[in-house]
Amino acid sequence: MSSKSILALAGMAAVFVSLNPSPAEAHRRWLLPSNTVLAGEEETVSVDAAISNNLFGFDHHAMPLDDVSIIAPDGQTIQPAIIGSGEYRSVFDVPLKQQGTYRIASVSDAMMGFYEVDGQRHRWRGTRAEMATAFPANATNVRTFENSSRTETFVTLGAPDDRALQPVGRGIEMVPVTHPNDLVASEPAQMRFLVDGQPAAGLEVEFVQGGTKYRDEAGSRMLVADAAGLVTLEAPEPGMYYLEASRSNDDEGVGQTAPRRMSYTAVLEFLPL
Repeated sequence: MSSKSILALAGMAAVFVSLNPSPAEAHRRWLLPSNTVLAGEEETVSVDAAISNNLFGFDHHAMPLDDVSIIAPDGQTIQPAIIGSGEYRSVFDVPLKQQGTYRIASVSDAMMGFYEVDGQRHRWRGTRAEMATAFPANATNVRTFENSSRTETFVTLGAPDDRALQPVGRGIEMVPVTHPNDLVASEPAQMRFLVDGQPAAGLEVEFVQGGTKYRDEAGSRMLVADAAGLVTLEAPEPGMYYLEASRSNDDEGVGQTAPRRMSYTAVLEFLPL
């Protein structure tokens, strides 16, 4: 292998590692709604979007809103009302004009690549669909990898339903067995995790209570999905909780030929009895 090829591989590895930070370096991505359960004919929920060290504090930087997607109870996509982004957080409103459950998510399915043309190294970023025409015919030392991420939360106006909760079959997804807006502290709740539409057996899921800034202990618990992808959540106290899971194609069972990282995060509210 030439020295240039080695450098290209090293560069790709460095970027890929940056998408897989160690626990000590990790920053958490989250969407935090002002309310999760509401009543009435119409309502509005404000959502904070941030990347932070503490849950749920604004101490790192704002989350971009380019990839925000909201699925309404009828299964259609609606647009958020963007308020804006500051240094540490972004904010948008979600108009609730239908009765039922809304899935609020930031979803990214990006490809990255490195290649050379006449000895000059280039970098590319885009979608899988664009990749077919992304590289010149004379490109050499082409290397690609993929990053699929989903960050989400759930809000219900009136009676909860599940039409907006159906999986799309791409990346890591959480399919609630217990409705995400019917969670009660001290009562077990079940969630099913999928990877590309299949049960995510053995997936490690971090479960953390919010307010980490005010505790000496992080209060993080690692749960492992069973053969059916099921995880049981038990919140000791009412409040907002955070879930995070990730998997790369170095892990058994993912089976992709190019380097790929998948991640999932969610915010859930557990209500008092």
